Amino acid sequence: MRGSAGKPLSCLSNRAARKLFLVGHGLGRPPEGEDLTGLVERLGFVQIDSIATVERAHHMILASRRKSYRPRQLHDLLERQRTLFEHWTHDASVIPMSFYPYWRLRFRRDAEMLRARWRKWRREGFEERFDEVLERIREDGPVMAREFGSGRRRDASAWWDWHPSKTALEFLWRTGELAIDRREGFQKVYDLADRVIPTSVRAAVPDDRETLDWACASALERLGFASAREIAVFWDTASLDEARSWCAARDASELIEVAVEGARPGEVRRLFAHPDVCERAERAPEPPAGVRVLSPFDPLLRDRKRAEWLFGFRYRIEIYVAEKKREYGYYVFPLLEGDRLIGRIDMRRQEGRLCVRALWPERGVRLGKGRLERIRRELDRIARFCACDGPVFENGWVRESRE
Repeated sequence: MRGSAGKPLSCLSNRAARKLFLVGHGLGRPPEGEDLTGLVERLGFVQIDSIATVERAHHMILASRRKSYRPRQLHDLLERQRTLFEHWTHDASVIPMSFYPYWRLRFRRDAEMLRARWRKWRREGFEERFDEVLERIREDGPVMAREFGSGRRRDASAWWDWHPSKTALEFLWRTGELAIDRREGFQKVYDLADRVIPTSVRAAVPDDRETLDWACASALERLGFASAREIAVFWDTASLDEARSWCAARDASELIEVAVEGARPGEVRRLFAHPDVCERAERAPEPPAGVRVLSPFDPLLRDRKRAEWLFGFRYRIEIYVAEKKREYGYYVFPLLEGDRLIGRIDMRRQEGRLCVRALWPERGVRLGKGRLERIRRELDRIARFCACDGPVFENGWVRESRE
């Protein structure tokens, strides 16, 4: 351990750690002139999700960081400018196109993993469809999964049916033969990777060592401070053993250990960081003072255990929990104010209005007049972003903390 050589361990207070973490996740003040592609590069990826009780997760994530953001801007970068591409981290995500070469290792590893897994989980025959699927796309152009299956050109039910051709499409996408050209009604439209990924990007072929070094270093850059496990799971590319080996191979000019305070007294963790971590935390600007609604899939909350340790905020998505057993609601949005997660709100877009059902403050958070006004201003902004009326509040929408 870096702190065992006679030198005292550097320490980060909880507040300094939160500020640094927020900057790395695009929730500090944006750098002058940073465009949308630059924001995604700073985040690393933006998770894609189909649920749209207010707006889909990827749009909510970007809108919480850029007040001027509109969904058409992301579509333009993905489908016309090709500065972003869609692929897999821990889940389907939007990723900077400049990172594509580092996905080659992922393609090879996923090919082995998915063959073994899907032979057990999916219907038989998908491997026999690879050549047929590739030939059809090569000859006829981009396709959706629903264009296979029963043989009917527009079989709407085929979207959810993992028939062998759909499995083949997903396998060929996950392993790099295909790429997502665009989405129609949130359904993927697949094309040959050669026709989607720019030639200059496909020409770069880093070896495995370069890829793992990039994966670990870039994860730590965004996390600010992390364990080997947290470094490994950020991109879900390096294994835990590979992340541990990467940490062990760094000398003190590249990596140190720091003591980082958690949200609760006495919760101190020894984590890896770059040697200038304390200076970076000190330089980190104060986050905006207003309230922001976050997506349940926001990068800030992606690692639930880390978010609970760092912010004292326990969050679980309850979409798969029976309604009677839900603690809060089907799809509840966290609320960020400055560097604190202050509560969660249950709302949805319904009949052209933003309907607010309930707001629960965190324990110790007082919902005074000023804070409620800041929350209302944020909800006004969300309503404008979603092009709906409101917000409209149900009676008794302000609840008491449940913790």
